[in-house]
Amino acid sequence: MKLLAIKKMLNDMKLRNKLFFSFVFVVFVPVMIVGGYLTNELKQLALTDAVKQETANLDRVRKRTLETLKIPLYLSNNILYDQRLKEIVNTEYQYTYDVVAAYKNYSTFDHYLKTYPQEISSIRFYMENPTLLNNWQIIPITEKMVKSVWYTNAKKGKGLANWTYIEDETKQNRKYISLVRRIDFLDFKTYGMLVISVNPDHLDLILSQESSPMMLIDDKNNIIATNHSEFTTKSFSKMIDSKQKLEEPIGTFRGKVNGEPSYIFIEEISPDHSSNGLRVVSVIPNKEIVENANHLGRMGLFVVTISVLIALCLIYYFSKWLSERILTLSKQINEVGKGNFDHTILVDGKDEIGQLSKQLNMMAKNTKQLLQEIEESNKQKSLMEQKQNHIKFKMMASQINPHFLFNALESIRMRASLNGEREIAQVVKLLGKLMRNSIEVGTGKVKLSSEISVIQSYLEIQKFRYRERIHYTLHIDPRTNDLEIPPLIIQPLVENAVIHGIEDVATGGEISVTSKWTSVGVYIAVMDSGKGIDEERLKKIKQMLAENEEKEGIRIGLRNVHQRLLLTYGESAGLEIESVLDKGTTISFLIPLERGKEIV
Repeated sequence: MKLLAIKKMLNDMKLRNKLFFSFVFVVFVPVMIVGGYLTNELKQLALTDAVKQETANLDRVRKRTLETLKIPLYLSNNILYDQRLKEIVNTEYQYTYDVVAAYKNYSTFDHYLKTYPQEISSIRFYMENPTLLNNWQIIPITEKMVKSVWYTNAKKGKGLANWTYIEDETKQNRKYISLVRRIDFLDFKTYGMLVISVNPDHLDLILSQESSPMMLIDDKNNIIATNHSEFTTKSFSKMIDSKQKLEEPIGTFRGKVNGEPSYIFIEEISPDHSSNGLRVVSVIPNKEIVENANHLGRMGLFVVTISVLIALCLIYYFSKWLSERILTLSKQINEVGKGNFDHTILVDGKDEIGQLSKQLNMMAKNTKQLLQEIEESNKQKSLMEQKQNHIKFKMMASQINPHFLFNALESIRMRASLNGEREIAQVVKLLGKLMRNSIEVGTGKVKLSSEISVIQSYLEIQKFRYRERIHYTLHIDPRTNDLEIPPLIIQPLVENAVIHGIEDVATGGEISVTSKWTSVGVYIAVMDSGKGIDEERLKKIKQMLAENEEKEGIRIGLRNVHQRLLLTYGESAGLEIESVLDKGTTISFLIPLERGKEIV
C-alpha cells in the first residue's frame, strides 16, 4: 500500500519537480562524490609528477655544475705540482727587476685562463713573501687577509678544496664562488693560498636552460647563480620562511619564498677532494602545481564518463515512473548514448519533453559535426607529432657518443698547442666548440647570435680544409642578434652550400650568410657562388620539400629544416630556393613577426 501511495504521489508531481529530484538524487550526488575523489587524485598526481620532474631537473643541473667545478679542481692539482711556481714564490728577491723578470717568464695562469675562458674568471695565488710584487695573479699576503674567514678555513683544510663566495679584488671586488686551496711547499716549509674563481656567467647559462626557477647556493646560503630575476637577495635564508631547517642538504619541503607558498627542492653538489660543496635549489609555487592538474584532464574525463554512465543507469530506473512520452524520449537518449547520431525520434507536444526532444536531435547533429571536427584535428595533431618525433630522432641519431668525441678533441687540441701547432689547435678548438653545441642543444630555442657563432666555427674549419677555394662573409643585422630560433636551423643550409655548391669549385668559392629585420619578419639567407642547380633538379627539390614522406636520394638536411620551420612558424615560414646554373644558389626563409616587434 505504501509503495502504491509513493508511486501515485510521483505520478501527480509536476514534471519539473520530478526532474529536479531525479537530478539531485540520481546525478548530483554521484557526480559530487566522484568529482571530489577525482580532484584529490589529480592534486596527488600533479604533486608526484612535479616532484619527479624537478628531481630529474635538479640532477641534470647538479651534474653540469659538477662538470664545471671539476675544471678548477683539475687546475689546482696541476698547480700543486708546479715546480716553476714553487721557485718563484719562495725566492727572496733583492731587486724589483728580478721579480718582474720571473713573472714575465711564468705564463701558466694566463694559459689556463685562455684555455677555459667560459668556466674560469680569474686565478690568484697568495703568498707570505714581502719581496713579491702584486701582478693580480701572484699577490703578497697581507695581515688583513690572514685574519679573514676564508683564509683561516682554507688554512685548516689540510689541502682540501674549500668552495667560498668571496670578493675578487682583481674584478672590482665583485663576489665569485671560488676554489680556495692551501698549497704546501714542503722543501721550503712554507705554504700559499690558491684562489680560482668560477665564471658566474657560465653557471647562469646552465640554469637558464631550465624552465623552473632555480638557484645555486653555497653552504652559507649565499645565492651565487640564478635564472629568476626575483631571486636577487644575497642570502637564500632571507627569502625562505619554512618550519624545516634550511641546513639539511637535500630533500623536498614546503615553505614560503618571498611570501608565496611554494614547494622547495634541494640537491647537494659535492665535488671530489673538497671540504664543502654547493646546493642547487628549485622553487615551484603551489599555484603552478595545482595548474598542472589540468594536464591530467584525460584521466578526469575517463572518471567523469564512468560517473555519467552510472547516473544514466540510475536515471533509467527512475524513468519507469514517468509517462510513456518519457520512455520514448529515453529510447532517443539511449540511441544518442550509443553514438548513433543519425537516429531521430520526435516526441509530439510543446511541453518540456517535446522541447527537450527537439533540442536533443539538434544536439546529436551538432555533436556528430563536432566529433568529425575533433577527429580531423586529432589526425592533424598526430601527423605533426610524428613529424616532430621523426625530426628529433634524426637529430639525435647523429650524436653518437659526443661527450667522448669532445673530450678526445680537447686532448688533441692541448697536445697540438703544446707542440706549437697553433693552426691545428685552433681548428680542433672550433670543432670542439661545434661538438659542445651539439651536446648542449635542446628542444628549446637559441639566440641567432649563438647560431651564427656555430656557423662561423664551421666555416673556419672548412676554410682550413679548402684554403683559398672558399671564402665567406657574414652580414648580420645587429637587431636580429637576440632573435630566438630553433637550434641548428641555419647550419645545415651552410653545410649544404659547402658540400653541394663550393666543394667542386676549383677556386674563389664565396658563401654569404645574411639576416635582415624587415617590416613583416626577419629575413635569413644563405648564398653561394657554386655550380648552381638546373631547373629540372630545382623543381624536384622543391617538390621533395612539400612531401610528407622521405625518399632515397634527396637532401634530407634541407627537408628537415623545411619541416621544422613549418612546424614552428606555420606555412609561411618554409624554405625558398633560388638558383642559376654555374652562378650559385640562394636558400632563404622568413620568420614572421607578431604583435608589433615581437618574434613568434
